[in-house]
Amino acid sequence: MDATDRSPLPGRPSTTTPERDPLPRDVSALPALEAEFDQIVDDGAREIGLELSAAQRAAIDAHVQLLLAWNAHINLSGLREAAAIARGHVLDALVAVPALRELARGRGSRAGDGVTLLDIGSGGGYPGLPLAVVLPAKRAALVDSIAKKAAFLEAAAAVVSDELRAAPPVPDMHALAERAEDLADEPDQRETWDLVVARAVGTVAECAELGLPLVRRYGHVVIWKRASDAAARQSLTAEMAQARRIVQAAGGASAKLVELDAGARVGLPGSSLVVIKKVRTTPDRYPRSAGERRRGTLT
Repeated sequence: MDATDRSPLPGRPSTTTPERDPLPRDVSALPALEAEFDQIVDDGAREIGLELSAAQRAAIDAHVQLLLAWNAHINLSGLREAAAIARGHVLDALVAVPALRELARGRGSRAGDGVTLLDIGSGGGYPGLPLAVVLPAKRAALVDSIAKKAAFLEAAAAVVSDELRAAPPVPDMHALAERAEDLADEPDQRETWDLVVARAVGTVAECAELGLPLVRRYGHVVIWKRASDAAARQSLTAEMAQARRIVQAAGGASAKLVELDAGARVGLPGSSLVVIKKVRTTPDRYPRSAGERRRGTLT
């Protein structure tokens, strides 16, 4: 055999890894979600006080169908069953909608106006995509620094948009494969968003420092937290206190805790939001590098 021959040796199996079929980018051939998923989402929406149109429900379903298909190959979520996703992701996002609508009204929005929304560390698209669908948002960006996750977010935004075309207008939704701190250096992103949301991204201090440079003046950074007992509430109160200096330095007013009473009614006790209103322009030095943030000192 020629020394340059790269074919398998006789009698030995090939070690070449077979190519994986491309991950789906539409939901037409994917399995329908089971009835339990529908019941959890529909009952939960009623408890929250939301009326979801047929197009909005179809968009929520399509997102979950795609997530289940991709999650078998890429770790997008630790929740692997549709019923668990219904409560742990979909309702966990939707339970915040009434409070976020109040924030939008507080900025002087007219009925029918959509907010602009940026989701930091979006991962599997929660909470950003359901919020974009139901608030509704006129523009939404789903941010994740991991390229594979950003590819999923782009595909998910496309299938959600397809479903919403049955009842326009359709939000302008796209994914950004970038770190939030790098995004804040871009003039078309810095201080341009009405709402910057973060779930399971980090501490209040970390989320505030990443989010405040991106949110416009009088917009809000909104952080998902859970405090289902006295010890958890005490820990969250301490976390908010520890964030006070960086919140003020980056242009925010004092963080406020908004407890979401509907959380307990939909199986998510202790659901809360930490809401930070931006009242001043963020100095150019924020957000600091990851190393500076870890050291936790301000100069």
